[in-house]
Amino acid sequence: MPEQLNIRLQLDTHPVSLRIDPAQEPFYREGAKLLNQRYQYFRKAMPTATTEQLWMYVALQLAVNWRSDAHEKDLQPVEQELAALNQQVLQRLAEDRPDLEDDPTEPEN
Repeated sequence: MPEQLNIRLQLDTHPVSLRIDPAQEPFYREGAKLLNQRYQYFRKAMPTATTEQLWMYVALQLAVNWRSDAHEKDLQPVEQELAALNQQVLQRLAEDRPDLEDDPTEPEN
């Protein structure tokens, strides 16, 4: 079993003790920092909200951000491939039909 590291993080007023892979420590610390920043943001924005409500807003915002980023990253290779294929089609059309202009989708006048 790989060596484990005991760390303690502070999430608002809640101490969290964990046993983790040492290589993951910076990610846990950055994650805790992000959670605390978001919590403080919502606490200032919604001073009457309960602690539970604030943590739910933090969780929801981070989940939405994660899904949005994951969706964006998932589509980038597809969009790049489509752009390359479209370019190949346009080149082939230009070779086969030299009378076509650069954009065959524009109507002729």
